[in-house]
Amino acid sequence: MSSCKTLIRTSLSTLGLKFHSFPQKPFYSLAFSPPVQGPLCPYNVRSKQYSTVHAAISVESSNNSNSLVDDDDEESSKDNVEKLLTNRDDVMHFMKMERRCTMGESRGSSSKKERWFPYLDRYKCGDDVYLSSGEVVEAVGPHLMEERKERFVRVARNRSYSVCLVVEGLRDFGNVSAAFRSADALGVQSVHVVSCDSSKRYRENRHVSMGAEKWLDIELWDTPQECFEVLRSRGYQIATTHVGMDAVSIYDMDWSCPTAIVVGNENRGISNEALQLSDLHCSIPMNGMVDSFNVSVAAGILMHHAVCDRVSRLGGHGDLTSDENQILLAEFSLRHSKSAISITHEYAKRKAATLMPKL
Repeated sequence: MSSCKTLIRTSLSTLGLKFHSFPQKPFYSLAFSPPVQGPLCPYNVRSKQYSTVHAAISVESSNNSNSLVDDDDEESSKDNVEKLLTNRDDVMHFMKMERRCTMGESRGSSSKKERWFPYLDRYKCGDDVYLSSGEVVEAVGPHLMEERKERFVRVARNRSYSVCLVVEGLRDFGNVSAAFRSADALGVQSVHVVSCDSSKRYRENRHVSMGAEKWLDIELWDTPQECFEVLRSRGYQIATTHVGMDAVSIYDMDWSCPTAIVVGNENRGISNEALQLSDLHCSIPMNGMVDSFNVSVAAGILMHHAVCDRVSRLGGHGDLTSDENQILLAEFSLRHSKSAISITHEYAKRKAATLMPKL
């Protein structure tokens, strides 16, 4: 036995020496590779050393002085989000293009009920100074990177107001954040928050949303009745999620009709008031031992199925007209950064100067 132990120790020590004899691979820091000399490298790329990924992005972005950088700095964004969910006036100020208040503010005098779109084709730049969406895009466009402009176009093309999300009485703001992120990813532009607990700190969970709230239209309401009345005036049917005998499977619903999806509190679910005021109850069929999803997961599943159903019925989810698409592009351009607002106001001043009659 002792000779066996000696043999094992000898073998392990020999194995260790073999491992240590391997040549050590160099550690590569985050940097651009130096250019290869010769005909295979037509671009003269300079190598830069960065300590972090954020530093690399920051330096590279700042080198393009003609491009607006998305000012999504962490602290200001956190403060902004906290205000969004606790103050209705701040939410309205966050949206830039002028908004229609009711369906009555219709573009044209037709009595036919229109599909809801919230924005007017004008942006106020001061006292009695307005710019159209086309002028906003013209003003800000030259200062945006091409990749950003292409992304705005692609996102706006796949946005819709025909499906909106309502979150009622959620206490975990991490769930609110996750619902925002899913809405943005799936092209659901309109999100409504009913009676959130403002005593909780939303900023602690801001990373969950990944900044999605910046690109959504968020409206705050004190009661389900107040929220539902406005949504009905905009042409939506109200579908509350509820596990009950009268609940309709989400797979049996026609999501091509304008629909507001309502999800409720993490513990008690939808309030009795919201259940009574809704047009229908819907549920996600469950095949496991548990009978419910996490509320943010349920919201994601509902919106994803709604989008898929609309694609199968209509050929696509995004349904904005060309005019509405351009207005939303202008809205995205204005939300992009604080500099975009300044640039737009300077553009308006130059426009007013050219229109001023010469003495």
